Amino acid sequence: MATAYFDWSEYAPREFTGAAVTVGNFDGVHRGHQALVAAARRHAESVRGPVVVVTFDPPPHQVLHPGSERPPLTTIAQRSELLHAIGADHVVVLRTSPALLALSPEAFFEDVIVRQLGAKALVEGYDFRFGRGRAGTNETLKALCADAGLEFTAIPQYAVGGEPVSSSRVRAALVNGDVSRAAELLNRPYRITGTVVTGAKRGRTIGFPTANLDNVLTVLPGNGVFAVRAIVDGAAHQAAANIGPNPTFGEDARKIEVHLIDFAGDLYGKEMSVEFVARLRETKPFKGVSELIEQLKQDVIRAQEVLSTEPKTRAEL
Repeated sequence: MATAYFDWSEYAPREFTGAAVTVGNFDGVHRGHQALVAAARRHAESVRGPVVVVTFDPPPHQVLHPGSERPPLTTIAQRSELLHAIGADHVVVLRTSPALLALSPEAFFEDVIVRQLGAKALVEGYDFRFGRGRAGTNETLKALCADAGLEFTAIPQYAVGGEPVSSSRVRAALVNGDVSRAAELLNRPYRITGTVVTGAKRGRTIGFPTANLDNVLTVLPGNGVFAVRAIVDGAAHQAAANIGPNPTFGEDARKIEVHLIDFAGDLYGKEMSVEFVARLRETKPFKGVSELIEQLKQDVIRAQEVLSTEPKTRAEL
């Protein structure tokens, strides 16, 4: 399995060619994306080639609309890892440029799908659009594939709760702090990754030391206290996390603080991933330290109860 960055005008390595290909942003690698890759796998068996997933960096909308940048659900590295885990043999990351986005649907098909990748089959979602001005549709692809002798399938929308699964829907759930709904749409707990930095060190003085997370490049869930798993050095730990300000101590800055249950050690400077399993409560001020401590004790107990009933993460197996 491999991930490779290409310009649209380059040629792919030989092992990437003759594939069942699916193209899209794939941010989040949610259940709709998983259905696409599963369909591509079925076509790959038919054409006796690999499954190749094509994504873009940066997202096309950022190139078309400078200043529209926003945190993604997954970094390219995370996206690639997840795509490989669900069945992609190779991931192609196309470097998004004005020249790439200026290609007509026909030129994109000919230059990327046929010439660059030498695809034998193409699988896309029900609402796929491509080419300059998003002018290309699945009807366009159906005709182009027929002329080029490629298999083509457009899969129907994947719905949860009667609504299509989408990256926008995952993002909305996270922004609302509904990590359980996000996990339902993703088919796994939502995960962020950052670096442990020095905080106020107040937690250790009250018996609840926390790891303060910084340099998180992806979407943060809305404010609240959560039952989470903290993954450090390949090991998963039960934990409780707070996202938001610390009103009890008059702090307005939004922070990510993670208390690892039954853990002792120095985490400063380490990379930590946090999987959000459930939201326990909202962030709120307390009358004093003693009241806060009592609430934190309850948070830890509740987090342990929730996490003990959840399937283990890969790092725990």
